Order: sequence, then C-alpha cells, then structure tokens
Amino acid sequence: MYQALGGKSKIEEIVDNYINEIAFDERTYAFFKDSNMQRVKEKLSEQLCVMAQGPCTYSGDSMEQVHSGMNITEADFNHGVDLFINAMNKADIPYMLQNRLLKAVAKTRDQMIYR
Repeated sequence: MYQALGGKSKIEEIVDNYINEIAFDERTYAFFKDSNMQRVKEKLSEQLCVMAQGPCTYSGDSMEQVHSGMNITEADFNHGVDLFINAMNKADIPYMLQNRLLKAVAKTRDQMIYR
C-alpha cells in the first residue's frame, strides 16, 4: 500500500493537508490547540507510513497515552475521519487506496474514543 500511495512524499502531503483541515475546523482544532503541531505532523507521518506497510517505525506514544483525557466521542472521531478523507482527496488518493488506509486507521478507533 505504501508504494501504491506514493511513498513518503505522498504520506507527508496527506498529513500536511490533514493539519490544514484541522487548523480551519473549530471542532477538531480544540483537541490540538495546545499541541506541538510539528511533533503531531512527524508522528502522524510515521504512523501512517507504518499503517501503509512502509519502511518506517513509529516512535511516538501509544494512542491511549496521546488521547488520554481528551474525551473524544465517537462523533468527534468520525468527524476527524471526514477531515482525513478531505486531506486524502486533496492529495488525489484514489478511493480504493483511501479505503485501504482508512481500514488501517479504523483499528485505532477504540484507542482514541473516551469510554
């Protein structure tokens, strides 16, 4: 999947687009307003690379650690996925590849949603 997506540069483009989506979305930006966005960008790029079976290692904290105390609801998570889809569309990722990457991202859902 990593090669089909376009490798590191395309993953970084998706992440850049996603960060821009967040920046202009009041609902989602609230979760990131106190974050080091450069670190978010780096760790999200690593994580997506791993999820896409690329030659990367994720060096960040666990999803539970990162999202602890954020009280992310299922609706918040789903909204974030919508923004992620927008980011992939802007990067011209074909829908079949989007679905494959979304399937990998969906595995983190339970680690992010507040219970």
